[in-house]
Formats: sequence, structure tokens, C-alpha cells
Amino acid sequence: MRILAVILLLATPGISLGMQKAEIVVVVKSESKMILRKDGKVIKEYRVALGGNPSGHKRREGDQRTPEGLYVLDYKNPDSEFYKSIHISYPNADDRKAARKSGVNPGGAIMIHGQKNGADRLSAEIIQLFNWTDGCIAVTNSEMDEIWRAVDVNTPIRIKP
Repeated sequence: MRILAVILLLATPGISLGMQKAEIVVVVKSESKMILRKDGKVIKEYRVALGGNPSGHKRREGDQRTPEGLYVLDYKNPDSEFYKSIHISYPNADDRKAARKSGVNPGGAIMIHGQKNGADRLSAEIIQLFNWTDGCIAVTNSEMDEIWRAVDVNTPIRIKP
């Protein structure tokens, strides 16, 4: 009977063992931290790597900054260049307007993702100590598996300085 219960839990979409669904994802760039929240409570926290130039809001393509503000996690990609990815809805209307005013391309393809495909576990743990992305939010692959299960498409994400 217990085996059947475990099989049913694993086969039921939306249920993950020990992990609730997040209502919002909060990233605090200055603390290199991502927090999954539900009902105002922390479900889980992760240490993250950000863009190579993490201070300030993303203004243009190639600035290696991670955007700041309120966005939506609008789609998941299980077959990305990195171990799974969840797209952040940057640039929003305000970002596009500011970029047009400055005469620059705002960039895009900002994701929460795991490690570059082909990276071994040891190098992933070392590289996570540094801000190495082009503006994305990176975690380890095992953390990405947890986030993948806990975050549904259309979950809001607030990225703070």
C-alpha cells in the first residue's frame, strides 16, 4: 500500500515531495539570494550567481546586469543551453521605453537556470561562488530541479537591488 501511495504522489502533476508551490519568487541581488515564498512565508532559499556586473538595473543588451523590478516567470525550457531554464519576462514595457529613449537594445533571454550543460558537479559548486552569467540567475542543477517543481508558469518574480 505504501508503494502505491509513493507511485501516486510521483505521478501526480503539481505534487513534489516536501516542496510547496511558490506564490512569488524574490531575488535579493545584494545578498545573492533567491527566496521562494507562499502565504508570506519562506518555502526555500538559494544562493544564486548573477550577471558579471550585478550592481544596478539591466539597461541594455550586453551590460551583464540582472534586471530589477517585478516580472513574471512566463515559460519553462527543459532543453536549454543550461540545465533547465525558466524565462523572466524582461524586458517589460518600462524597460523597452527606457532603452528606446537611450537608443539601445534592452536585451532579453533572462532566465533562472542551472549550470552550463556538460559542466561537472565540482566545477559547478566552485563557479557558483562567482557572478558569472550574462544577466541571468543561476543555481546548481539539483536546486534547479527543486525550483522547477515549486514554480509554475506565471509566478511573479520580484528582483531587488
